[in-house]
Amino acid sequence: MDYSKEPHGVYFLIDNKSFYASVEAVARGLNPLKVTLVVMSEASNTNGGLVLATSPEAKKRYHLQANVSRQRNVPDDPQLMVVPPRMNLYIKRNLQINDIFRRYVANEDLLPYSIDESILNLTHSWKLFGKTPREVAVRIQKTVRRELGLYTTVGIGDNPVQAKLALDLYAKHNPDLIGEIHYETVPDTIWTVEKLTDIWGIADRTAAHLNRLGIHNMYELAHVNPYELSAEMGLIGQQLFALAWGIDRSKLHNRRGPKNASLGNSQVLPRDYVTQQDIETVIKEVGEQVAARLRHHHKQAGCISLGIGFSYAASEADGRGGFHQEMRIAPTDQNAVIVADLLRLFRRNWEGQIVRNVAVYTTRLSPATGLQLNFFEPAAAQIKRAKTDHVVDEIRDRFGFTKLVYASSLLKGGTAIERASLVGGHNGGNAYE
Repeated sequence: MDYSKEPHGVYFLIDNKSFYASVEAVARGLNPLKVTLVVMSEASNTNGGLVLATSPEAKKRYHLQANVSRQRNVPDDPQLMVVPPRMNLYIKRNLQINDIFRRYVANEDLLPYSIDESILNLTHSWKLFGKTPREVAVRIQKTVRRELGLYTTVGIGDNPVQAKLALDLYAKHNPDLIGEIHYETVPDTIWTVEKLTDIWGIADRTAAHLNRLGIHNMYELAHVNPYELSAEMGLIGQQLFALAWGIDRSKLHNRRGPKNASLGNSQVLPRDYVTQQDIETVIKEVGEQVAARLRHHHKQAGCISLGIGFSYAASEADGRGGFHQEMRIAPTDQNAVIVADLLRLFRRNWEGQIVRNVAVYTTRLSPATGLQLNFFEPAAAQIKRAKTDHVVDEIRDRFGFTKLVYASSLLKGGTAIERASLVGGHNGGNAYE
């Protein structure tokens, strides 16, 4: 491989170590690396509570995994601190951390990758802050630690994918929490990985597909015939081959939006929903939330989709995990129209299965420049209904969602009132800590 023709830069991928748990530890005046602490969602919302984050010590001692372990897996140990999430506080800390990163790179060279990871392109600025990129990484770590009390891990590479692999494979396991991969070290750092799923971007199904092709580790992936791999797996095959060689030609400053715009919302229900009335109550609530988002963005939807996920037991009995249906509609942003079509989709496809997830999405968006009337009801009634939706939006924007709710949300199946206080599906908590 002729690396001389590949982009060469200095990229950091910085991860906030055990972010949620670390923020909670610091808020209590504790060392994030030494405390045994678990952040767990409320049991009422997730059928037993889900572990969202663990401190390194809790993970080591109790073998708990974030987003996998549940309340039943958490031992009843007085030394283990179990706390609820505070999403507003985590968002605030994320903004503060990225503000620190902006001291080292221009804004266009910073890409927040997730709530706890960011990519920094220091190609043009690292020499201002140290003699080597590693020295700059240490300086950033110390700044975040001093100002926010949080530990960060840093992957360094000649491109973003090398930085990501360096973070996952080495930085998280090194004492100084820093790892490096460069073009010249690819044989020693990437090809030596024996388990394909240890690599970012290769999940179980992809690994199984590669295994069927006789590829069981990264060395074999790097030395397969790339044309045969591409013929078998298409574009994914090309990407995997480039990954095995540590090649990434993406440009951080070229930010890409979604190819097809859509607006939607989904909910994991707090319990098994059995009755049609309860399920339709949630569908109505989610449909109205999506319609409100359309109005907020001054858009109308020409297509709606409904996704229904069954409970585990229902999935086993039915042979399907659920169903997903969509339909074209006349462009609209009205609650009544969208909800009516969603209920029509549900009644056509539901056969009494127990439901655990509801998702509503809208596509074929167009500017909301007017109101399309129909011939089947008086024009005055249609205009009044559209105005009512906007008035409700204005009241909620000014006084809060729960100050004006539909009576159906007070029924047994309603979730809108409880979810109004959540951030990202979890307790928002207090950001002023």
